[in-house]
Amino acid sequence: MDRQPFPGVVSFSRNLFIPATTACRDRCTYCTFRSDPGDPGSLMTPEMVARVLRDPGGASEALFVTGQSPEENPVFRERLRKLGYDSLVDYAVSLGRLALEHGLLPHSNLGVLTLDELRRLREVNASLGLMLECAAPLECHAHSPSKDPRLRLRVMEDAGRLRIPFTTGILMGIGETPAQRRASLEAIARVHRRYGHIQEVILQPFWPKEDTPMRGHPRAEETMVRETLRMARRILPPEVALQVPPNLASPELVFEGANDLGGISTRTLDYINPEAPWPRVEELCRRIRPAHLRERLPIYPRYVQMGWYSSAVAEALEPLADEEGFRRTPAETPGDNTLPLYPSGPRPSIPGRS
Repeated sequence: MDRQPFPGVVSFSRNLFIPATTACRDRCTYCTFRSDPGDPGSLMTPEMVARVLRDPGGASEALFVTGQSPEENPVFRERLRKLGYDSLVDYAVSLGRLALEHGLLPHSNLGVLTLDELRRLREVNASLGLMLECAAPLECHAHSPSKDPRLRLRVMEDAGRLRIPFTTGILMGIGETPAQRRASLEAIARVHRRYGHIQEVILQPFWPKEDTPMRGHPRAEETMVRETLRMARRILPPEVALQVPPNLASPELVFEGANDLGGISTRTLDYINPEAPWPRVEELCRRIRPAHLRERLPIYPRYVQMGWYSSAVAEALEPLADEEGFRRTPAETPGDNTLPLYPSGPRPSIPGRS
């Protein structure tokens, strides 16, 4: 079997995964993250977020994830107003400032946003993200208006205009064809060649979830991930990192073209795939030898060196970044891989879920 060139250095980041709200307007048929916007437990309060930030476990990144447009629901909108915010973006900006005050670099993924909303978030985020998932309409997105690929590509273009270091990716095995995966990667490459801001592309394999309409759908095989990695390396410019989530796919895929293993937390779950625990850093180092694992920040080194960040972000970033733009002196993070943020038995649960 032919292998891609030896990767040498493989990057990763240490993060806190903070599901600021699971409330979501969309209804993707594979998702267990979402909850109804009227669910009273679907929104983390500022006090809950501050509790997470106070115990970062060596993380440099505060990863804020929300559902799509929950404030369209009047119950959710009123709940935000009681907290003192007019919109989800208002709240996300406040959370970004809170993370910066704790010395962490925010990376937010709030779904489809306007140019003005991206501009506001840029001031308090080191980077932003939005998964393309697929550049073609799919049946699993039939009740998810924000998954219109034209909207998502527009957000990516707007982020490029604002010089925002940006993370995107595709979701493999949700009913798309190999040709559609290729078209998705080509669409991302076109946007990057125009603006130069795509720092990484996540190649995420689908894992079926119980209690979803797609629970009987087959899991994405590693063969699919391997073939897509090789395709992506041919299509995407070499400066764009290719990430495989190490809790969903084999870290050894770094020898097939991947050069990043994403965010790993010692304090929080992957709330999108809570059944898939994060591997320990020591395990990843062993499995990718002789490649070298190196810690980065949520903003990739080249954008640190280019100064693609706001003055507010700079205050938290400069003590964390070394002269190459990687993480300065990674902290040791002993102990358990999870912190029980929400009381639900022996392991954390998504807010508002039993």
